[in-house]
Amino acid sequence: MHRGVEVGIYLRPGLEDDNFVAKALGNLAAFRLQSERKEHLDWQVLRVQGSGGHHHYRLVVRHPERALDLGFGAALEAILKDLSNESVEQLHERLDTAERSGLSPVPLRPVHEEVDYWRDDFWKWLG
Repeated sequence: MHRGVEVGIYLRPGLEDDNFVAKALGNLAAFRLQSERKEHLDWQVLRVQGSGGHHHYRLVVRHPERALDLGFGAALEAILKDLSNESVEQLHERLDTAERSGLSPVPLRPVHEEVDYWRDDFWKWLG
């Protein structure tokens, strides 16, 4: 199984309903890329919980049968950048339209991320 491409979804701090916004952005971006490429893709939208109560979001996309080409990540980032100008209301509308066009949105998947202090760049400065 191929690992896929992982892209960060960066949201404005203090955004209301950030879970919905991340879920909508991730699903819309992956669905649009799937439509543009005319091939089936699998994706997950992750809510990554770190220590200290902080969290961020990631979109992970893969092709179920083969490795992805080099331009895949750049195309995904460009789509996310284009969608980032949308308001929450516009994202609701886009998501509704995409669902009528065949999108089955994946739910936001919570994951926990532990910091690996031994692989931290801090240790490079001590040497």
